[in-house]
Amino acid sequence: MMFEINRTTRVLVLVMSTLVVLTFMGLSYYYKYDNQSIDPRVVKASEMYKGYNELAKSSNYQGVLLLMDSIENIYSNYPHYKESYEVGILYNNRAAAYLAMALLPQNSRETKDSLLNLSKTNVLRSIEIYNNWLSVWEHKNSEEIKINLGAHFSPGDSEFQGRNVNRYVNKRTKEIVEAQLETYRRLSVSHTNLGMVYRHKEQFDDGVKEYFKALEYWSDNLAAENNLNILLNQPLKKPSILRKIFPKERLTR
Repeated sequence: MMFEINRTTRVLVLVMSTLVVLTFMGLSYYYKYDNQSIDPRVVKASEMYKGYNELAKSSNYQGVLLLMDSIENIYSNYPHYKESYEVGILYNNRAAAYLAMALLPQNSRETKDSLLNLSKTNVLRSIEIYNNWLSVWEHKNSEEIKINLGAHFSPGDSEFQGRNVNRYVNKRTKEIVEAQLETYRRLSVSHTNLGMVYRHKEQFDDGVKEYFKALEYWSDNLAAENNLNILLNQPLKKPSILRKIFPKERLTR
């Protein structure tokens, strides 16, 4: 498959459009609930994540990587969170940072390839985590979720001492119910990033497949659609006025 690609004028908008989606996916989720209901074992991770937006906006990619590592270190201490969708978000954000670093104009070809490979490794891990998480949680109702959480939110845990554990269980249940839908959109973002990696590795057929996969998970993924349009030498699509005013907040899947 042959494509005509303008790499110099469109790279920045592609990377930034993906980062904007990632920022929305991460920060909108963490800001939604009151801090008092967040599991005290991971509340520090939630607070730390608030720094992601500023780091991404300022193109501080090394800072993003260090922040993601620090947050994952917290989650890794608890079996319930170790392979959670939150960790999938971390890997996808790492992938986006490595991708942005790979596209810096001063890079040698060797450096660019190395960074693209790191991005690919991390985005594939994010996809794996999301799919594994969905295989466990996707079809559970609220009561089933609460029963499953019982093993991970024990009143005997010293970190819950003197606290109302049911409040944290209820909060976590709501998070998981929301994630049952939102994780498909997160998968779409991951496949968009993977498509971008393939595009810049000049594996164009693989890139097209990933963009189509992204749109299967989330038909309104404008970043995936426009990346696909570039590979197919089609004009970029702008968000409609209605979409700007009334953005979809949930998947219909």
